[in-house]
Amino acid sequence: MLENCRNARERWGGVSELIDRWLKERQQLLVHYCELSGESDFSKTDALKQKLVRLCEVLVDYVSAGHFEVYEQLIQEAREFNDGGLELAAKVYPQIEKTTEVALNFNDRVDGRILSEQEIEALFAELSSLGEVLASRFEMEDFLIENLHTAHAGKLASA
Repeated sequence: MLENCRNARERWGGVSELIDRWLKERQQLLVHYCELSGESDFSKTDALKQKLVRLCEVLVDYVSAGHFEVYEQLIQEAREFNDGGLELAAKVYPQIEKTTEVALNFNDRVDGRILSEQEIEALFAELSSLGEVLASRFEMEDFLIENLHTAHAGKLASA
């Protein structure tokens, strides 16, 4: 029994570290987003393009880590505890996928292209929509973390 407790802490303690790292990436994403959202002089195309590229790099890293690391661990934890988390994830995950499409489409418009002043201005017009989508995504992710991971913290501590 003690060995099972130790195994559970080792397994799910790593999830906490993964989530903490991921949330730090979210913070970096927000820093880059806020840095860009205040721009209004679109004539500095090179500098703005660099900022957009950096935002997109962090955005894609964040989205990828969510899909290929964090969500997988949360689903695995829900499967192990078998307390309704899988059904909850099945409802929320498709909504998160929609936000992923928006983020990746934004990235595709920036990625590897030479952008004119007009194209940069158009991207900045979309930046506000991207921010709204990200805010919605963050709420859903926080909901999943709360219900698929944090809800089990007490069970792990007593195990």
